[in-house]
Amino acid sequence: MKTTYIKLSLASVILLGIYSCKKGEVAESNYKMEATADSASAVVSDSVSSAATMTVKDKQFIKTADVNMEVKDVYEATIAIEKSVQDLGGFVTHSNLQSNVVSENTYTTSDEEATLIKKYQTENTMQVRVPTEKLGELLTLINNKKLFLNSRIINAEDVTSSIKYAELEGKRIQKTDENISQLKTNKDKVKMDDENMAEGNLQQLANMDVTDNLKYSKVDIYIKEPQLRIAEMAVTNTKNIDNKYQFNFIYDIKNAFVEGFYLIQKIIVGLVTIWPILLIIAAALYFIRKRKSPKTNDQTLSE
Repeated sequence: MKTTYIKLSLASVILLGIYSCKKGEVAESNYKMEATADSASAVVSDSVSSAATMTVKDKQFIKTADVNMEVKDVYEATIAIEKSVQDLGGFVTHSNLQSNVVSENTYTTSDEEATLIKKYQTENTMQVRVPTEKLGELLTLINNKKLFLNSRIINAEDVTSSIKYAELEGKRIQKTDENISQLKTNKDKVKMDDENMAEGNLQQLANMDVTDNLKYSKVDIYIKEPQLRIAEMAVTNTKNIDNKYQFNFIYDIKNAFVEGFYLIQKIIVGLVTIWPILLIIAAALYFIRKRKSPKTNDQTLSE
């Protein structure tokens, strides 16, 4: 019974979450129409969407943004964005600056020197968190660094209903805990108490996540340079160095003479080492020749 009740509660959370997202989209659309109608009498920066700065009575929004643009210098833009985020009371959660090498060639300039030419493109993928009320200001500062804006997506998710439902769930969990405490202590009570406590912990974690996301907006930033950069680096002419030391005639002749002398020494030492075998072979040859000599003399006399 308890498990079925928990499943129904989770299903209700999912359905209300979907409903709140849809409701948030409608509210955002209505608000944009009102902002457009009032734009003639209000001074609004063209670089910031109304979704980043809007406030609606009795509504709470989780705001996020995604910016993709090209800048003159990725490194300088990265430093400027990080400083702006810090000045606004935010923080950087991810920054991956890298240079993608397109080609790399080495050109000889002298017998000892050469120049390494690298063609590369620098990019950075960042994620920052900034106080929600400062989101519009941060987007304006980021926009000032652009050469070309590829895309900018700003989301304002209405979580008012979800927050209200979370409050009701908290009261339900508390009431369930009170009811369980009145039961007689047994294995079932311990299990029910443990399940209710686990559900309460999950609810508290969800509440903390929502609170954090309401307080700080997440901004994903991708910046790159529009054209390739060229890096020229002085290096050693390794090819000429290899040719220079690959063959030395005088040294090789001297070394060959010494190695030949050592080879003769090794041969002599080897022969001395196997002298018993040589002695046996010499004795065998002597007896063979001695046996052949009488036969040769007998053939000569018979003729």
